[in-house]
Amino acid sequence: MAGSNGTKKNGSAGAEPRRLVIVESPAKARKIASYLGRNFVVESSRGHIRDLPRKAAEVPAKYKGESWSNLGVNVDNGFEPIYIVTPDKKATVTELKEALKTVDELYLATDGDREGEAIAWHLLEALKPKVPVSRMVFHEITESAIIAASQNTRPLDQDLVDAQETRRILDRLYGYEVSPVLWKKITRGLSAGRVQSVATRIVVDRERERMKFVSASYWDISAKLDAGAEAEPRNFGARLVAVDGNKLATGRDFGPDGRLKNNVLRLDEADARRLAGALTGSAMRVSSVEEKPYTRRPYAPFMTSTLQQEAGRKLRFGSDRTMRVAQRLYENGYITYMRTDSTTLSETAISAARAQARELYGDAFVSPQPRQYTRKVKNAQEAHEAIRPAGEVFRTPGQVAGELETDEFRLYELIWQRTVASQMADARGTTMSVRITGTAGSGEECTFAASGRTITFPGFLRAYVETVDTEEGGEADDAERRLPQLVKDQGVTATELSPDGHSTSPPPRYTEPSLVKALEELGIGRPSTYASIINTIQDRGYVWKKGSALVPSWIAFSVVGLLERHFGRLVDYDFTAAMEDELDRIASGEQQRTTWLSGFYFGGDVGPEGSVGRDGGLKKLVGSGVDTIDAREINSIPLFDDEQKRPVVVRVGRYGPYLERDGEGPDGAEHPQRANLPEDLPPDELDLELAEKLFSTPVEGRTLGTDPVTGHDIVAKEGRFGPYVTEVLPEQDDAASAKAKKVKPRTGSLFKSMAIDSITLEDALRLLSLPRVVGNDPVSGEEITAQNGRYGPYLKKGTDSRSLANEEDLFTVTLEDALKLYAEPKRRGRQAAASAPPLKEMGNDPVSGKPMVVKDGRFGPYVTDGEYNASLRKSDNVETLTDERAAELLAEKRAKGPAPKRTTRRAGTTKTAAKKAPAKKAPAKSKS
Repeated sequence: MAGSNGTKKNGSAGAEPRRLVIVESPAKARKIASYLGRNFVVESSRGHIRDLPRKAAEVPAKYKGESWSNLGVNVDNGFEPIYIVTPDKKATVTELKEALKTVDELYLATDGDREGEAIAWHLLEALKPKVPVSRMVFHEITESAIIAASQNTRPLDQDLVDAQETRRILDRLYGYEVSPVLWKKITRGLSAGRVQSVATRIVVDRERERMKFVSASYWDISAKLDAGAEAEPRNFGARLVAVDGNKLATGRDFGPDGRLKNNVLRLDEADARRLAGALTGSAMRVSSVEEKPYTRRPYAPFMTSTLQQEAGRKLRFGSDRTMRVAQRLYENGYITYMRTDSTTLSETAISAARAQARELYGDAFVSPQPRQYTRKVKNAQEAHEAIRPAGEVFRTPGQVAGELETDEFRLYELIWQRTVASQMADARGTTMSVRITGTAGSGEECTFAASGRTITFPGFLRAYVETVDTEEGGEADDAERRLPQLVKDQGVTATELSPDGHSTSPPPRYTEPSLVKALEELGIGRPSTYASIINTIQDRGYVWKKGSALVPSWIAFSVVGLLERHFGRLVDYDFTAAMEDELDRIASGEQQRTTWLSGFYFGGDVGPEGSVGRDGGLKKLVGSGVDTIDAREINSIPLFDDEQKRPVVVRVGRYGPYLERDGEGPDGAEHPQRANLPEDLPPDELDLELAEKLFSTPVEGRTLGTDPVTGHDIVAKEGRFGPYVTEVLPEQDDAASAKAKKVKPRTGSLFKSMAIDSITLEDALRLLSLPRVVGNDPVSGEEITAQNGRYGPYLKKGTDSRSLANEEDLFTVTLEDALKLYAEPKRRGRQAAASAPPLKEMGNDPVSGKPMVVKDGRFGPYVTDGEYNASLRKSDNVETLTDERAAELLAEKRAKGPAPKRTTRRAGTTKTAAKKAPAKKAPAKSKS
């Protein structure tokens, strides 16, 4: 046990009592134990130890007959939850109970937020200690903080426990009541959630905007101007902004329908080229100069949401990766608690940051007065300090570099820079806006604009510059655009006039950082849960990644469509944010938990006007009208009309989405025309041209020709697991088919080098010749065949298989080659793939410094540096995989640590288990 010293209580008079301190993680326990004295025993609960039952088998027997047992919450009696010790934590509870027997006091030292308070309460309920219990709270793991926390304990905060428990019960009621509707009307395996469904809707709404978007084109003229030999810089750029006093159209003047929404002048290509020609050689003069001082204040220190956003932009970390790395930094004493809504710094932290800024950059770069950043956070959790380096004196990145892994170092450096910069002086400079006017040869007065920014004193920018989201545009705070010193009526010369064409772009897809920002701005969910929410909507198949962009799946369109039409309040942004306000009232003790839950579930005066509670409650909302939901309508997503005015829709079916429109069968009768949709096709890229191309390869397949041996037609099709070829068997009459055993057509998956629109009959017949008999093993007599499987080509002899290096080997491998392979020891999983040539060679991993390669494994392609292997995600493509993405996958795998080793049962263990099995052989022996 971490920090354990002996096993007996201190019962003697005047002796210091022995205390058991329980935290959530072993790493945290080890660190804290090193700071506390010999009379402290520090143990870990390894996270939550109790939860609601996850499946029917976990519900205690005495509740199984109750109508509410499937919820795990007694909705008929004060919304009392049924908690069970999760199966994987029973041993932990036993160990903690044993530890309790040796101490005089119990300190519950779980995290200081709502979830930590709830874990402490669950420990209290499960352990039922007979010794005094106190709550020990700290926000950084340093010796001084831990000693202070052990000397200043408090009672458990029941309001925080109630707030967290209410959230857990609410999420269970929401998920378990709404999810079955999705199973019934869309497909099994889907889930609904209070925050995850709204997050999915945000991503779907953005894709809808992109699908409806109509791009517009507009033109202007860029000019390269010469201010004269004395000017510095002599040349500068400007752009045409007005003609005869009429403002020129820019991208922001167009609506999403491609039409102008403002009264501005729109130039086409001909106009721009004509004007550029007419301006050539014309005299130009400066018509106005406006110069202003520029000041930029430092950014506030990080809180959870801003850390996730900036780590995503600057380090390319996903939210989950950011929080996992931050957790390790916190538990090992490098930063303060990483789940916080506060931007406030303690006086000690302010002093440390100012001292470090002064030491590194000089007095002039330190703010004259200490800076305190306070903010009114919507739905803020209880105030902690901002995320900052731990301790009374901050350690520089250089001082900790040798102690941290690469990801940990990069995140620590980011937090350190932001914290120090927050106490530095403002950046100062000047901005200049210039207008240049010239008259074209055709008589139009043309006005050009140029803007500049010069930083005269960098201030905090010397330490830290926030990264700009490239998708959303903008300019970095340290970017400079220098213009020469110009005065009104000064003459300038246009050395170059270039007509420029532009087109408007749809709103960018969300990335993880921008989705976190949107959720926070809308007041939906808690920043501490954003990482898990983003993971959930990807794991459920609602969202996938294209590069860093979040793309909704077609099934997400169906789910969001159903919820919007029939349970609109559950995915309404304002109502969801208002629900957070109600939950925070419970945390502050202003609202009674049971009253609020009863109102939400059964209906009552809770929430704003029009809320779920005031409209009859969740149970009534879900229970009424479900049978009237038209599943076909819900699973049909309208796209557009084709040239014959036939609606083209995406149908979400049991085996995936597909295209459909009205058509005619061979007999002239109406018959829907269908086409498969590629899994990696973003919805907004599905236009009429692509739809027609997909319809041209119908579900029935592309006919390649006739097999000269059997006379059967051979077709190429798109299937659930990829493209394949098959033969079309002749139809039999009913009498013959009833007597004869049903014959299955031969099929063969296309090789990776083949495409459905270019495969030939000869290629198809080769594929259909598989499996190929290679020969018989001369020793056992068993037949050896070459086969093409879901995970690649292989040899099979009885139940023994061996992977082949490439698909062409299926047709060329000889019996001699096969016997050599079988003579070698069998390689399993990625061991077998290790000997095969890589699918792609890449650069060096920034952490290990070793070359990265992509290989084909049993469960698909993966990237490896020789030390760690990381599977490619659904959205990753071998051909387009970048070094940066490969390194990110390896970093995520490295952060999770090595997989637990499987334990091999020994013969003795098996026998012991058999004696304890339900068959109970031991009692039978005792009777004899």
